[in-house]
Amino acid sequence: MNEPHATFRSVALPFIVFTAIWGSTWIVIRGQLGVVPPQWSVTYRFVIAAAGMAAVAAWKGQDLRLDRTGALAAIFLGFSQFCINFNAVYFAERHITSGVVATVFALLLIPSSLLAWAFLGQRPSARFAWSSLVAVAGILLLFAHELQEHGASSAQIAGGIALTLVGMVGAAAANVFQARPEIRRFPLLALIAWSMAAGAVMDGIFASAMAGPPVFDPRPVYWVGLLYLALPASVLTFALYYPVVRKIGPGKAAYSSVIVPIIAMGFSTWLEDYRWTPLAIAGAALALGGMAGALSRGRTKIAAPDAG
Repeated sequence: MNEPHATFRSVALPFIVFTAIWGSTWIVIRGQLGVVPPQWSVTYRFVIAAAGMAAVAAWKGQDLRLDRTGALAAIFLGFSQFCINFNAVYFAERHITSGVVATVFALLLIPSSLLAWAFLGQRPSARFAWSSLVAVAGILLLFAHELQEHGASSAQIAGGIALTLVGMVGAAAANVFQARPEIRRFPLLALIAWSMAAGAVMDGIFASAMAGPPVFDPRPVYWVGLLYLALPASVLTFALYYPVVRKIGPGKAAYSSVIVPIIAMGFSTWLEDYRWTPLAIAGAALALGGMAGALSRGRTKIAAPDAG
């Protein structure tokens, strides 16, 4: 298999799939808020996702047993990615619109790049740095557009942004941690399954402490949305995403978060009559242009291909 075709199958195609799916989740998450406290919705999501990922790992022939180091790694990933990150995002959507949350989360490329430089030695190239600044300018324009279109009090905006930033840092830490050489030796799908299970346990403890006993929503639309978030949007996407992180590095992989708000706005155009203003169009163009520049060939150090 020639190199461009292999790269498309192992990097570009998974990137397209998980980015497209994650672009749709913001509206679905919005539908999860209401009857069920956000903490319990996150818990239910990762109970189902952990079982689904374990089934996929077994189907792929991966050993689900982890040693002590692997178990500790799973606990850290469960805490940072599947507890801190997702609880923060669900709570943020109670304060500001899903479009604003998705737009702020697009800044994930910054902590991911800095942490990858600090802990993995993946120093960003000058091309990547300048292209990222262009993309960030686009994100800021999209953010300004969202605030103009959906007014909120300063306290709501500050609280929502703070929660989103907490979630973003948790996701960046998880991305970099699982790409470390001592963690890469574990079967990836098995590690993710145990991480989701650990996260679900922490989510359940947090939900019990903050919201009381479990609450269930009888509406079919809630459970259809929950299954979508647990299976395609968690099992499939993380099974595709983490191998890409290991191949191209956390900074470049985090560029999926730059495209997600644009896709989310596309869904919003279709389902919520989202209005494309010149500000939004300019922001989307800058974000896409910055991503194209950053992901083009440069001198950014690339992680070795995943052996698992």
